[in-house]
Amino acid sequence: MNKEKLSPAPKPEKKDITGWLIIDKPQGFTSNDVVSKLKHLTHAAKIGHGGTLDPLATGVLPIALGEATKTVNYVMDGEKVYRFRVKWGEATDTDDSEGEIIGHSSVRPSAEEIEKVLPQFVGKIQQTPPAYSAIKISGQRAYDLARKKVPVNIPPREVEIKALTLEAVIDENHADFEVVCGKGTYVRSLARDLAKVLNTCGHVTVLRRLKCGVFKEADAISLDNSEVLEHIAQGSDSLFSLETVLAGIPALALMREEAGKLAAGTQLPVIPIVKRNKVTELPRDAVLKMTYNGKVISLARIEGAFIQPFRVLVKSID
Repeated sequence: MNKEKLSPAPKPEKKDITGWLIIDKPQGFTSNDVVSKLKHLTHAAKIGHGGTLDPLATGVLPIALGEATKTVNYVMDGEKVYRFRVKWGEATDTDDSEGEIIGHSSVRPSAEEIEKVLPQFVGKIQQTPPAYSAIKISGQRAYDLARKKVPVNIPPREVEIKALTLEAVIDENHADFEVVCGKGTYVRSLARDLAKVLNTCGHVTVLRRLKCGVFKEADAISLDNSEVLEHIAQGSDSLFSLETVLAGIPALALMREEAGKLAAGTQLPVIPIVKRNKVTELPRDAVLKMTYNGKVISLARIEGAFIQPFRVLVKSID
């Protein structure tokens, strides 16, 4: 009997979607796991995340779709807010509960002792990232070296802690905190260093991101909400516009012909555009948001007598 050769099922057509989707990341998923699942659910042609979260962590994970992937830095560089729980008396090799215990202490700090040392961690401080982190050392990720038991020497770097508060003492072994911080801050390192100053050791057992750049917990939708995610399209209520993350950048409006040239990557004379926009002063190194009919065409800088685009965000002018 002749068997008919079955043709493989056609792949779903990729969707050209641009904007920001905010996911409430579940525990146990990496940020890349979330991106992979969303690729399958949304069929977006281009997708990436705007700020890595550890597998242990939950909370706000901004996902960039389409041309929004060109603006990821404006989210990653933004302010973050985390709620986290520290377990006192045990140190781990990952500085969280997913690692192996490598140290013990019988010291348990009181609420008064904790409150007293918190100001030491507010402001611009030096922080050493965890051995299990994505920091590159001689071209290799620190976590890859750490898994191979290769000694990892990561130099400290400056980070900014804008606020650090003790939210609750759960029991003698656990305390909850909230931190408002800048780019590059590791909450696991903060917990580790806080424990050291309190003459004990400790690690993070719960970590949740409440805010990432302009996006808040209330903006996030569950990764399990497949009905919404499968039907994400331009104009969907759950999709934030690309412009959302660029709100604080000075804008200059363009004429149609200028917008077309800028979209093609061509520089433009600065004086007529600045005069028409009635701008009296612009810092020479400022990033500018170039718009046409309210739509952001590109990000640009002033170089000499010209406006030079460095990130074109549209493929054509409507």
